[in-house]
Amino acid sequence: MSKSIPVEQTWLVLVDLLTDLKKNGADVPKKINENIRLIKTSINFYKSDPTHPDTIKELKRINDSINSIQNILMDLAENVGENYYQEWLEKLKKASLGKEVYKTHETKSRFIVGAPPGFQAARINLKEPLAEDRVQEIAEEYSLIIEFEKDSVIAIYGDSKNVKNGLKEIGSFFRD
Repeated sequence: MSKSIPVEQTWLVLVDLLTDLKKNGADVPKKINENIRLIKTSINFYKSDPTHPDTIKELKRINDSINSIQNILMDLAENVGENYYQEWLEKLKKASLGKEVYKTHETKSRFIVGAPPGFQAARINLKEPLAEDRVQEIAEEYSLIIEFEKDSVIAIYGDSKNVKNGLKEIGSFFRD
């Protein structure tokens, strides 16, 4: 994996903001979790070959999606308070300028490219594929971001406690 790119830093800030807003009791639209997960997959696709015409087109779509999510989350941040809003605005400005807000780690696995501080990430190899809509319900219930790497491999990002609870919930599908 290549080093972090500005859009990836923005994604990391938005994931952290999303989690923090939920901790503050903000009513975050359910679609945001799913969309933010899809963006991570797109970023990984883009980073696989930034010079390929298909991946170059993907970058515009990534930026459009990021901007849309950023607008929604920043509106919610503004409702929390002016200082809170300004703090997140500063992080987003740094990210957009290509500055490293969060460290990213070089890893062998394709999906964990440096979860934000305080986040846990898990990778699960399922014996049989799980319905994506059910996994999405679990993601929303526990404020997790779940990325499908393959039909039988998923990546989970979130608060340590939420990741553990989400894993227990997913594990319950395989107990008879």
